[in-house]
Amino acid sequence: MAISASLVKELREKTAAGMLDCKKALEKTDGDIEKAIDYLREKGLASASKKSGRVASEGLVEAYIHGGRIGVLIEVNSETDFVAKNDEFKEFVKDMAMQVAAANPKVVSREELSEEEIAHEREIQMNKVVNEGKPAHVAEKIVEGRMEKFFEQICLLDQGFIKDPSIKVKDLLASKISKIGENIVIRRFVRYEVGEGLEKKEENFAEEVAKQMNM
Repeated sequence: MAISASLVKELREKTAAGMLDCKKALEKTDGDIEKAIDYLREKGLASASKKSGRVASEGLVEAYIHGGRIGVLIEVNSETDFVAKNDEFKEFVKDMAMQVAAANPKVVSREELSEEEIAHEREIQMNKVVNEGKPAHVAEKIVEGRMEKFFEQICLLDQGFIKDPSIKVKDLLASKISKIGENIVIRRFVRYEVGEGLEKKEENFAEEVAKQMNM
């Protein structure tokens, strides 16, 4: 069924969950708002979102080097130094460093992309659809699907978690917030790769990193 914007807004007001999460929850529950609330709570998204506005100024900077060829520095913030010393938090930060090494995102979230960048990519995808001869009535839907793939490629939070690709990083983050009980923010990262920008043979570093993670 089609989910109205007003229904999404109502669910967001009741749960403080994100707009996209609310829309997905309503789609999963055929527009039943009470079931959608339960869905969000089960996923840890409702409670996590309520904590997401709190200031997170502690945390860790993690360094990860893969085979002397890829290096990552990532900063993940928590609200307190106590949580920053928590083993589960530390493991999450290490996983995110390896995620960046393997999946090579460009930004943490799609909110960091400018309207111009998004519009430019959308234009490219629309032109591709037109050149492929797709019917006009399905073109926009195809473009939206390809834009989601674009975000999954370059936005860390939209990527599938390298240890379990069925889970998105943003959902993993939400579950950690809910479990640990503090706001957690992936603030920034930098990734270096030997010979980056120079012509070199293609190598599957993501596969190498995945093997190191015992997948």
